[in-house]
Amino acid sequence: MGVELAMPRVSVIITTKNEEKNIERALVSLKLQTYKAIEIIVVDNNSTDKTVEIAKRFTKRVYNKGPERSAQRNLGVEKARGRYVLIVDADMELTSGVVESCVENIRDHKALIVPEKTQGSGLLASIRKFEREMYMGNLDIEVARFFEKEVFDELGGYDLYLTGTEDYDLPKRIMDRYGRNSIGWAKEWILHHEENLTLAKLITKRFYYAKESVRYVKKHPGLIWTQGNMILRPAYFRNWKKFLQKPFIASMFIFVRILEMSAALLGFICGILTLKK
Repeated sequence: MGVELAMPRVSVIITTKNEEKNIERALVSLKLQTYKAIEIIVVDNNSTDKTVEIAKRFTKRVYNKGPERSAQRNLGVEKARGRYVLIVDADMELTSGVVESCVENIRDHKALIVPEKTQGSGLLASIRKFEREMYMGNLDIEVARFFEKEVFDELGGYDLYLTGTEDYDLPKRIMDRYGRNSIGWAKEWILHHEENLTLAKLITKRFYYAKESVRYVKKHPGLIWTQGNMILRPAYFRNWKKFLQKPFIASMFIFVRILEMSAALLGFICGILTLKK
């Protein structure tokens, strides 16, 4: 017990909305962490299923907040008592050494990226896995999830006016203040479960986030070429051998990306028109 008390506490914030199919898996993975000085905070957004009921079996610290994920996360960090905060989505599963690796590797940084691997069967999951593997080590695409709470508070947390792009905005502001080396990497993995992903859900998601991204583009106009360009990203050219090794998945990936890009462009145009009103 004395050793545990000497460890800096890590507050893990999970945001949820109708996640009864995923939340238990995420919470179990937190209970199985090798690092034990953890507090779990769940911030729900008016779920109508059994999400909250399941969450309360694992932690008493369950709150409700809306309307979007940024507000949920900021509330979770506000309630946090840890020196560090780890932001997790409900469809994620942490390998057992994630938190320990984060604490060990944060010493020379202000925030950390925890690499993600797509989990799931089916064509879309294979495409997502193919894509995610190309982003490993890419600061412009991978997002930081582990933060010094002091730095998170200093930067004002997630921008409440951003939806989806808040994941990129906060690390960008940290790097602007402390330099690119202020963001590092953990050595363990988050397993991102995307078993239930469908093409319709993917296209709808791209449209929605693109519609909401107009403020982000105005805030960081220079990033549109690295993050907004879904077809000609430098990561694809750096990993050109992957396209030759898996030609079928590669061709399906290109097809899906074209659909996503089309939905995103339409959403972005709608966002501009809506913002003007």
